[in-house]
Amino acid sequence: MAAYDDLALAEDVMPLGHLLLRSARRAPRDEALVFPDVRWTYADLVARSWEVGRALVALGVQPGEHVGLLMTNHPDLVASFFGVSLAGAVVVPINARYRASELEFLVRDADLVALLTHDSADDHVDFTALLADALADRPPQLRDVVMMGAREPEGMVGRARFLAAGEADEEAGRELTRRVEGQRMRDPALILYTSGTTSTPRGAILTQEAHVRTWLTTGATWGTTAADRHWTALPLFHVTALGCLTWVLAAGATFITDYHWDAGRALEAVQRERATEFYPAYQPIMEDFVNHPNFASADLGAIRTFLNVAPPEVLAKFQALLPHATQLTTYGGTEGGPVALARPDDALEDRLNTCGRPQAGLELRVCDDVTGEPVPPGTPGIIQFRGFNTLSGYHRSPEKTAESMLDGGWVTMSDLGVVDERGYALFLGRAKETLKVGGENVAPQEVEAQLCTHPAVKLAQVVGLPDERLIEVPAAFVELVPGAEVTAQELIDHVRGRVARFKVPRLIRFIDGADWPMSTTKIQRTALRARLLEELTQEGATP
Repeated sequence: MAAYDDLALAEDVMPLGHLLLRSARRAPRDEALVFPDVRWTYADLVARSWEVGRALVALGVQPGEHVGLLMTNHPDLVASFFGVSLAGAVVVPINARYRASELEFLVRDADLVALLTHDSADDHVDFTALLADALADRPPQLRDVVMMGAREPEGMVGRARFLAAGEADEEAGRELTRRVEGQRMRDPALILYTSGTTSTPRGAILTQEAHVRTWLTTGATWGTTAADRHWTALPLFHVTALGCLTWVLAAGATFITDYHWDAGRALEAVQRERATEFYPAYQPIMEDFVNHPNFASADLGAIRTFLNVAPPEVLAKFQALLPHATQLTTYGGTEGGPVALARPDDALEDRLNTCGRPQAGLELRVCDDVTGEPVPPGTPGIIQFRGFNTLSGYHRSPEKTAESMLDGGWVTMSDLGVVDERGYALFLGRAKETLKVGGENVAPQEVEAQLCTHPAVKLAQVVGLPDERLIEVPAAFVELVPGAEVTAQELIDHVRGRVARFKVPRLIRFIDGADWPMSTTKIQRTALRARLLEELTQEGATP
């Protein structure tokens, strides 16, 4: 066998719009997109994406210009995502949780020339009112705001007028065809804004290759085929959901999602649609799913592969609850997608206790956080990665680009991790989240994992509280399994027997599931810490 026979080649890597058009050409009548009350074939999705792209061209959007999408999960969001890309513009997904000040910042920082929104989520969030507030002093580069809904608010272009303009403009149709045929893999595809939980959000620029090739490589690892049915309810303004959408539709498979996250609806959908791939990804979502009263009686036998990101002890719990399926896990982020990924044929021990190996064509190393030099296998440090997956830079932020993009093509997100001698990686937490307890480093994830081994605990988050003697000490917020009872002292005693004394939480606060402060998909530790400090200050107490 030649040395090159086993290489993972970049087969079928093409711009986003091409992937969708190819799948529609192969099997136009196959199901592409499933919502609870909507089922679109590939022909349906292409037709709707094409009309959005044509309307954007008629609106005057030029190749390389930036178009924002402010929508909750909806079929129109999917069609708009591909429509913007077909038109040669750069997609800027916007966090639907943003408030007016955050939205105003992003519109200006991202240099948006157009923004597409909808009124389908009015019961939860009124984007019309939000935009009116955020754009009271509308920046001149934002030429159009399009309402992809039933209404046409003042200052916006209504859906009917928007699409009709594209349909009536024959030259726009010809121009769209020219743009699609001329797209390049090195063209920017997306600007993805980081969550901004600790600083001002910054937009990571990803080329067509960086986004498409990374997620197609992920789909190949999963073994996705056109026969698969992939379920996720992650928000479609998030890199992970858009990545799943990309690889699933490129494979000609079916993407199943919902308008919002609800564990009961998810259980029904996974059973009804016979989902073969299951992508909850984040611990709060998976905990909701497995703790739903109907989980034990649900028929989830069609699931072949699922993925979660959590500490090893938590992954072991999830695997035990779906023993017939293969659980994978990953390490990555907005700036590079899934850098390391467990393989279905990895040993169970490796799938539970590591984040897998770097994906084909990508490199990962761990460096000393002071010297910046690579450390030996098994030594904790700062994770760095490089390859075709990396961002091109941060939009309008040369200082952030210089901080994160290092010599030799390496990229850092300031994450702590370790790589063993075989190349398997383990994420240990965010460097900025690490607690300093009497000179000892404590990863919140380690303590959280031990709390979650108690049968009464559904979810735990650890933060640091200032301490005069030890600098800071651990404290924990805990959500209990419905119907479970346990005292704070019982949980502290449970952890005390499992970790070093300095890692044991000094206090525990119980929290309802609806009260977790969330960013896009993650709990905000900074908000929890501020809440606890305020409480202790008001009580005149100390940890």
